Amino acid sequence: MSKSTSPPPPGVWSRLRRNPKAMIVLAILIAVVYFAVDGPRWFDYHPQDTSKAQFHPPSDEHPFGTDLNGRDQLSRVVQGARISLLVGFCGALISFAVGTTYGMVSGYFGGKADELMMRLVDILYSIPRLLIIIIAVYSFDKPLKEWLASHGWVNLIGFSRILLLIVVLGLNEWLSLARIVRGQVLSLKQQQFILAARALGQSHTRIIARHLLPNLMGIVTVYLTLTIPAVILDESFLSFLGLGIQAPQASWGSLLSDGANVINPVRSYWWLLFFPALAMSVTLLALNFLGDGLRDALDPRQKR
Repeated sequence: MSKSTSPPPPGVWSRLRRNPKAMIVLAILIAVVYFAVDGPRWFDYHPQDTSKAQFHPPSDEHPFGTDLNGRDQLSRVVQGARISLLVGFCGALISFAVGTTYGMVSGYFGGKADELMMRLVDILYSIPRLLIIIIAVYSFDKPLKEWLASHGWVNLIGFSRILLLIVVLGLNEWLSLARIVRGQVLSLKQQQFILAARALGQSHTRIIARHLLPNLMGIVTVYLTLTIPAVILDESFLSFLGLGIQAPQASWGSLLSDGANVINPVRSYWWLLFFPALAMSVTLLALNFLGDGLRDALDPRQKR
């Protein structure tokens, strides 16, 4: 008589698909990324007479209106999404790599090494992040341009500020992740499978890479989706203050800054602020809701 077997438990993707809110925000994020990558060829608009196209309110021809230079605001928002998402995703990946590695090493070796590494994190926490970013951007922007020119990468000189923002913002967002990973590793390294790996003579590198890291991917993946909005917000804030992306390049933060500069008590060009803020808000909310959905999918025992 054959023995009946129960079906295997559903995977992460299956559990995520059962969450309608997570699937809606995932579809929104896919649409935002698609338009950021391929959108400019759909919404590119170059007016022939900028004086006549200046400050047109939203209409059928220009759904998001036009700006001071007569440029279609919809195409500008789509172009700004490219840089904002690029900085957000790449900066979050740097934070993911540094924070995960640092936290695993600190928690795994423990003792004086852990104490020293965590005190360094505390010191970095006490330094104002905005001050570090401003000093780094102004200190390394010119040397980076000279280095790119000397190595023949002339085409990248115009993107030096973007490269700096990616690296600096990524290196400023890893501290919290390192603490979270350290706490998880302190618990995991006492488990039987880690003790068995040590007894078998496996190297520290192999234990960290083959045993600890796979067990941490759930929590660090969720934290990654929450780091992307933080990096995008930091970049937008810096660009709004004029410390980030510079013209003719545009991000959501620089578009908000341009809109704020033309707001006056006599006439309000509200569309120049509203639509970049709407695009950024929808994207950040979608990323946060996706993080919640991933948390529930990766830990099905958790009850909302």
